Amino acid sequence: MAIYDALGATYGRTRRSDPRIAARIRGALGDVGGVINVGAGSGSYEPVGTVLAVEPSRVMIGQRAVGAAPAVQGVAERLPVRDGAVDAVLALLTVHHWDDLAAGIGELRRVARRRVVVLTWDQRVFRERFWLVRDYLPEAAAFDDLRATPVDRLCELLGGARQEVVPVPHDCVDGFAAAYWRRPAAYLDPRVRAGISLLAQPGEDTLAPGLARLAEDLASGRWHTRHAELLSLDAIDAGYRLLVADL
Repeated sequence: MAIYDALGATYGRTRRSDPRIAARIRGALGDVGGVINVGAGSGSYEPVGTVLAVEPSRVMIGQRAVGAAPAVQGVAERLPVRDGAVDAVLALLTVHHWDDLAAGIGELRRVARRRVVVLTWDQRVFRERFWLVRDYLPEAAAFDDLRATPVDRLCELLGGARQEVVPVPHDCVDGFAAAYWRRPAAYLDPRVRAGISLLAQPGEDTLAPGLARLAEDLASGRWHTRHAELLSLDAIDAGYRLLVADL
């Protein structure tokens, strides 16, 4: 069973495209024509010109919008298209779920004629700068340590890639892990956590002590005192990176 058959039931409600991040992805793609979205989920950030989405989870495919690009059930390691099928391939916050990273990146390079764009995160930056995993949920950070791929390793597999920082706006629409960095109470909502694999996969029992501490610190005002500097920021670098490889 694909991981998001179990975790992805509410994904379409909590993980919508943020227009500022979407603009960065479009900029990374440039003037390419056809695009394949690999690990496409419910279709967030698919640009005009997307000709196919590849996604292992039927639950996620079922949440795609009417009129979205056609989707097939499949995995990155075995893309069901010919060599050089499209100008560009997207892989957005998905590589950490793949069983064989090298095979999956090899398939992206096989299918794309001009460019591969990968959205991922730098685990070292994420651990140091994101207060939730640093101060409250180190167990979740440890879970990510096992699946996060060093950015340098991804660049190597891509045959070389430039890195672009993707700042997280304070009112980010897309509810990924660091999206609520200035809205801490959101992490106490199980519906929000259900759309974040970092928080959904370790299990509620694992997270319960840290979430209880967060609830206490919010009620007492301790969180706001400790993180007062965040409240005046419009965006932060939480480690998210766009990797752009020209072929």
